[in-house]
Amino acid sequence: MQFLNNLLDYFFYKSCYFCRRKAEYGLMCNECLEKIKSKVSGKTKYLEGIPIYGYFSYEGEIQKLIRAIKYHNKKELALPLAKILAGAIKFNDEFEIVPVPLHEQRQKHRKYNHAELIASHMGVSVNTNLIKRIKNTRAQYKLSQKERKENLAGAFRVFPGEYPGKKIVLLDDICTTGATMRELISELGKNGINDIAGVVMCFTRD
Repeated sequence: MQFLNNLLDYFFYKSCYFCRRKAEYGLMCNECLEKIKSKVSGKTKYLEGIPIYGYFSYEGEIQKLIRAIKYHNKKELALPLAKILAGAIKFNDEFEIVPVPLHEQRQKHRKYNHAELIASHMGVSVNTNLIKRIKNTRAQYKLSQKERKENLAGAFRVFPGEYPGKKIVLLDDICTTGATMRELISELGKNGINDIAGVVMCFTRD
């Protein structure tokens, strides 16, 4: 029986998305997991007085990892990334993660929200009802800082009845100008919710 299991394992194992070796963590091998872990380097920026914590630079394997989860349906890579982030951040029961929401049309197209998927593996309460995206905004990466701000104006709606009274941790993948986080912080503040922090997987290079 063990021989058969070994044979099946040999022929049907999943290979690492990065190096093609045998994957022990979804689509990632232990060597690549450790390599990505070694790139964790905490950095903090403040937007409207709110701390935004970032853990990677958006380059190399990290860029490939995020794009794989976000655009190429490699959902299994969300688990190892979430474990790396959770290990770096040290959440506790006083926190509640709020993934930056997608508009329903975009989420229907992608089939899932990558930030929500990553949050679901972080071992902390996740709230997807506090904030909804009510404006189907354009992709931000081609826009100027001014255009990003205009693009996001009125994009989110807060439902204060869904506020749990815990510290809200806004979770997003990439922070460039901070326009998304600023808009979310502003909308939460208008609803009397000010105990906030932000977590982004990556800051882009200044």
